[in-house]
Amino acid sequence: MTISLDHEWESLLPVGDTHPYRTGAWRPQTREWTARDMHVEGEIPSDLNGVYLRNTENPLVPNTDRYHPFDGDGMIHAISFREGHAEYRNRMVRTEGLATDLAAGGPQWSGLAESPLTAVRTDGWGARTRMKDASSTDVVVHGGVVLSSFYQCGDLYQLDPITLEDKGRASWSGAFPEAGVSAHTKVDEKTGELLFFNYQTTYPYMHYGVVSREGVLTHYTPVPLPGPRLPHDMCFTSNYSILNDCPLFWKEDLIQRGIYATKFHEDMPTRLGVIPRHGTEKDIKWFDCEATYVLHWINAYEEGDEIIVDGYFQFDPSPTMGPEATIDQRMFRFLDLYAMQSKPYRWRLNMKTGAVREGLLSDTITEFGMINPEIVGKKYDYVYSVVPTEGWFTFEGLIKHNVTTGEEETFRLPSGVYASESVFAPRPNSRSEDDGYLITFTMDVVNDVSHCEIFDALRLSDGPVARIQLPERICSGTHAYWADAATLTPQG
Repeated sequence: MTISLDHEWESLLPVGDTHPYRTGAWRPQTREWTARDMHVEGEIPSDLNGVYLRNTENPLVPNTDRYHPFDGDGMIHAISFREGHAEYRNRMVRTEGLATDLAAGGPQWSGLAESPLTAVRTDGWGARTRMKDASSTDVVVHGGVVLSSFYQCGDLYQLDPITLEDKGRASWSGAFPEAGVSAHTKVDEKTGELLFFNYQTTYPYMHYGVVSREGVLTHYTPVPLPGPRLPHDMCFTSNYSILNDCPLFWKEDLIQRGIYATKFHEDMPTRLGVIPRHGTEKDIKWFDCEATYVLHWINAYEEGDEIIVDGYFQFDPSPTMGPEATIDQRMFRFLDLYAMQSKPYRWRLNMKTGAVREGLLSDTITEFGMINPEIVGKKYDYVYSVVPTEGWFTFEGLIKHNVTTGEEETFRLPSGVYASESVFAPRPNSRSEDDGYLITFTMDVVNDVSHCEIFDALRLSDGPVARIQLPERICSGTHAYWADAATLTPQG
């Protein structure tokens, strides 16, 4: 292995830290590496060409009072493949919030589970929300540039997709929305467009927009909602985007008092809003559906008069806990996909009649699904999801699910080894939708090591065809992205 230590960050976390989401699989890193000629078990496929990126909540600064894993600072991991060779890098996202915290020697904003009154900083970077813009949730590649984002709406931080060189914040020629952009921006590989939404606690509560391949904001429209909401994801078809108004949101009367407490309103419908790609608020069609909260969507496509929308239906979005539960246990129940009973689900929205047909695709508890990027927004058969750890926010395996036949194939990792959200990389000149590779980063807590594992998606249960050892064990995290080499423009 040829490695170089490129930078080591100062950590302000307590010595001997025992926080459950800053230890074990969630232990943060302080070192940034570049690695080549890494040890490989098996053989890296010679036709695998592109880059696998993953964002990670990687805290360097403790919270004032109570830490939630989504408060962690962004760190991007990238492993690029070319003709049977691999090169790995990891870099902190150089956010203004992180720089301010480190310069001040402590946290300057409140965390997800803290009162806004704990914030020291009340203006400047991070003032868009009550929280620091940690840019630690999601990652995509648009126009050949990595965009890192935060789930509570912030800036989009830009990096080179191979070197992870910092390229500053996206400006869209000065048109970047004042309200920021939520995580889960979507890239339409066919048109090169970036689709996005944001949300706020003031009217109209949501906006939706489109950015061209060249980074120009070409469309931006309000999406009026009945009140402040907490949308987390969106999806799209060839001609439409699908937004949502789920009945789990902040209590509006408490927001005025600086209290951000969520409640699931089981007597209210989940509303799905279908808007033409470049439509306005007057064009949105809303559909009332069974009450739930959808954290992540799988895919959507058009079929006759219907819009088909697939995602993960939570049968218990706000799990109850006994009176003996601690504050942390109450807070972390929203990370337990088993307790929330998250299962693949399908909504059929009839654009002519307004009728809705909906129901389960599978009774398996799972989440964080990825599909072949070449068919996003089109009819598809396969989704690749994770096997959640019961009671904990880690992933102990991968599932390949055929949404047409219901067939499932599972690969489980050894005890104490955890996966990342896994991407699908199509094989060149593929013969079928599932002809390609499934790629994930693993965190092996038992042996204190991490690997990049590559699977033949046609034979997932056979196990990885290659395991590439990384320079050190990486931190668990949330979202990932695959960018084929053909989509990576030269970086100047």
